[in-house]
Amino acid sequence: MARSRDGGSGGGRVRLWGRHAVEAALRNPARRLLRLVATAEALSRLELPPGLVVEQGTAADLQRLVPRDAPHQGLVLETAPLEGAWLEDLLVAPAPARPLVVLDQATDPQNVGAILRSAAAFGAVGLVTQDRRCPPESGALARAAAGALERVPWARVVNLARALEEMARAGFWRVGLAADAAIALGEALPAGPVALVLGAEGEGLRANTRAHCDALARLPIAPEVESLNVSVAAGIALYAVAARASVGAHAGDQKRAASKIGVMSPPQSPA
Repeated sequence: MARSRDGGSGGGRVRLWGRHAVEAALRNPARRLLRLVATAEALSRLELPPGLVVEQGTAADLQRLVPRDAPHQGLVLETAPLEGAWLEDLLVAPAPARPLVVLDQATDPQNVGAILRSAAAFGAVGLVTQDRRCPPESGALARAAAGALERVPWARVVNLARALEEMARAGFWRVGLAADAAIALGEALPAGPVALVLGAEGEGLRANTRAHCDALARLPIAPEVESLNVSVAAGIALYAVAARASVGAHAGDQKRAASKIGVMSPPQSPA
């Protein structure tokens, strides 16, 4: 499996822009920061790490550093690519409330960034993608992730089928989302740890990926709607896992409370 993420730009540099993406990168001790270009106004709101090279420019200066119409919000940061996570590290302590998100050939940076954002919001243990069939780390991806690129571990693997086998051995129940599945997601979710497997929009999961899932499930959407954007589907699935874990924890609390009441207040014999 690949140890580091490909920065996707010449010289191994990644250019990030936008307030959330840049501020999160500045706070990330694992980031190797190279240069910050900022407007005076944006610079006045930042807490800068020591030793960072800072250049001040106008909004027009910054616009020349990013893709056309990209909303830089007065901040452009050049960094080295983040070092990726090892899959084994994500499998060490599986927990029902912390799913893995697995993407099969989802290549749109906006979608992957949005999925990272949902993964952070719902406490996912990490993201797993195939190294050659996913977008590189980029400014567009980081902006869509709104800071989550710095917080969610991302493992890029050479062989996705083999990675799914490792997840099963570690105790994860692998649920693939497929529009043609016979059961709804709520029926497929286990009580224990789960890996949510999503395919590329339009193409869906590849046959070999489907074969390496323990269950295939669909989202219960209206029949008039053929499918959902993959990032929307991931957010809904992550919410479903979080809601299931919350209900389970609440039920456990109720049982413990009832047990305590039973011990502390035994029924009184009639006079």
